[in-house]
This record gives sequence, C-alpha cells and structure tokens, in this order.
Amino acid sequence: MSSIDRQGPVPPYQQIARKLRERIAAGDIPVGRRIPSLVEMEQEYEVARDTLRKAVQVLREEGLVETVQGMGVYVIAVPGDQPDE
Repeated sequence: MSSIDRQGPVPPYQQIARKLRERIAAGDIPVGRRIPSLVEMEQEYEVARDTLRKAVQVLREEGLVETVQGMGVYVIAVPGDQPDE
C-alpha cells in the first residue's frame, strides 16, 4: 500500500498524480499500457474515488493519459517528452 500524507500541504490527489507520473517516467507503466483502475487505486491509496478522479484529471490535462471509453485510462506520453511543434 502506498502512503498518502493527509496532513501535509500537498493535497492527496496531487500526491497520487505525482506517484503515477513517476511510475510513467520510470517506465513502470509504459506508453500504451493502462494505469491502475480506480478500484485498484482506491485499495492502494485508501482514498475516495473523487480524489482519484482528480489525480487522473491532472495527468489528462498534462497530456500523459487518455480515457478509452469502457476500457480504462491509458498512458499516451512520458513526462518531459514534448511533441514537435
């Protein structure tokens, strides 16, 4: 189980987003793979689903993941990899 500092200055959803971002950057969750489901993360982090949805939304806004309807949330980019403009 991963620990979340509930008393610290960083909100839990940001801590979870950071942990997922680190796993993506390290290659633990490579591009094309699904991140853990909300149910799996709920058990791992012991937080409400709304908190987890916020964490996933952060990664979505950063362009790291996308939701595939009925399939889950998949990694589409690695932190620091910027597409050519």
